[in-house]
Amino acid sequence: MPNVASILKAEISRVARKEVRAEIEALKKASVAHRSSIADLRRQVSALEKELRRVAKGAVRPSAAPDSGGDAGEVTKRRFSASRLAAHREKLGLSAAIYGRLVGVSGQTIYHWEQGKARPRAAQLESLAAVRELGAREIAERLTTQ
Repeated sequence: MPNVASILKAEISRVARKEVRAEIEALKKASVAHRSSIADLRRQVSALEKELRRVAKGAVRPSAAPDSGGDAGEVTKRRFSASRLAAHREKLGLSAAIYGRLVGVSGQTIYHWEQGKARPRAAQLESLAAVRELGAREIAERLTTQ
């Protein structure tokens, strides 16, 4: 009799595994579908947030323009791009620390700007613009004099 009991137990285990496997496959398919829809929703939210920032900037500019109307000839508005900063530094073949010395900030600050963790202030934007206008020879001269 113990032989029948063990065979029955093995058969019940096999059938239970088969049923569980079928249920798990259905759950996996549902999970994949949910993850895909979550990713789509995140992309939509990101696009909408970007659009909102763009619209908010557009709404701020006209109201700020009359106030700075007299200063428009004196002050130029500088834009900053983290990827362009990184590309320029890589093009020159400089480390973040050396590039930071040129701009007048630390290498860690350059790294944070490139990673998008921080943004340069207005005076630092002017320094960045001045460094961008320099050629490789001028940069080498500045580094040797410092």
